[in-house]
Amino acid sequence: MYWLFNSSIGRKFIMSISGIFLVLFLLFHLSMNLTLLFSTDAYDLICEFLGANWYAIVGTLVLAGGVIIHIGYGTWLTLLNKKARGAERYASSNKTKTEWAAKNMWVLGFIIFLGLVIHFWNFWFNMQFAELIHSPNAVTQGSELVIALFSQPLFVVIYLVWLVALWFHLTHGVWSAFQTLGWNGKLWFSRLQVIANIVATVVMIGFAAVPLFFLITK
Repeated sequence: MYWLFNSSIGRKFIMSISGIFLVLFLLFHLSMNLTLLFSTDAYDLICEFLGANWYAIVGTLVLAGGVIIHIGYGTWLTLLNKKARGAERYASSNKTKTEWAAKNMWVLGFIIFLGLVIHFWNFWFNMQFAELIHSPNAVTQGSELVIALFSQPLFVVIYLVWLVALWFHLTHGVWSAFQTLGWNGKLWFSRLQVIANIVATVVMIGFAAVPLFFLITK
């Protein structure tokens, strides 16, 4: 276990594994959000299914735990590397298309963190958490809450800024994670960059489609 915290490979390994939790969290919520474009009833059924049940709570804690570790550990590494290397950051030094993202992973991560805080405050806090504590103000129709928020231009703009930061973060983070886990040949390097761009773009467009749809139609 010593090597995990006291070697560059171990630190990158922790960032890679915890980063995968973030990607899984995003893909799960993306599939749920897209349901809202086709059926508010189906979305509300999913919200009801994922209410205050033990499997939903455990799943939420596992995914949230991975995201928290990723953010906290990334912040710690950034501070360590900034102290040790001066102006250099925790990032890959490869001169690739994602060089800007690689050099600004912590800044992008901080924007993503703020977006997640806003997301949890507006949605999870008013839905699952409120149900857990048996609050009389718990939202029973999740679709109404989502549509109401995404009908507000300012909230949509904030949401889109968050998605842009997320796109840049994922274009570097996805391929870097798998490279750290062993897919690191020249052939796989190019392939992983393409995969990372595809994943990041699908996530950004998918998440952006929902607020833009309700902003335009409501």
